[in-house]
Amino acid sequence: MGPFTNNQRLIDAVKIAEDQSGKKMIIVDTPPINVNDDPASRREAEKMIADSRKSGARFCLPHHAAVEQLVNKNKRTVERLPDYLKMIRDQGMIPGLSCHMPELVIYSDANGYDVQTYIQIYNAAGFLMQVEVDWIMRIIKEAKKPVMCIKALASGKLIPPVGLAFVWNTIREQDMVTVGVTTAEE
Repeated sequence: MGPFTNNQRLIDAVKIAEDQSGKKMIIVDTPPINVNDDPASRREAEKMIADSRKSGARFCLPHHAAVEQLVNKNKRTVERLPDYLKMIRDQGMIPGLSCHMPELVIYSDANGYDVQTYIQIYNAAGFLMQVEVDWIMRIIKEAKKPVMCIKALASGKLIPPVGLAFVWNTIREQDMVTVGVTTAEE
């Protein structure tokens, strides 16, 4: 869902959606936490994660732009990631990772980090994907946790029957496809 600066607007929007659909919303937040290695930054990250909970998020997946700063490709680790995942658990949410960088899935699985799900860009056009489509397909198929596939329509470059059919037919049963919209009409 992304960071929210106005919790009340989010709460109102969720209530409208729940009232109109008759279903309870499951909120997935991807907050842009501060991952600088100092006490002030840590407090800022804790506040951002707490704000996710206050917004009603059930899942908290730190935004890829923050988490990618922690990647050590030489060691194949995500430095200090367990600290942030613990902050998420301490707030009563389910931790995951927003992964535009596919190595995050690989390193998280290999190191047994407390991650319960991933977000990964995946589409037939290769739009915004850091490696080729077949590599991402393999990473998703080998992931130890469910994957939420984003940008299936390549930000409007693919029509729904093409983009959605590709992703749905190449992911596992436990994975999901998400589609972002910008207006109620969409």
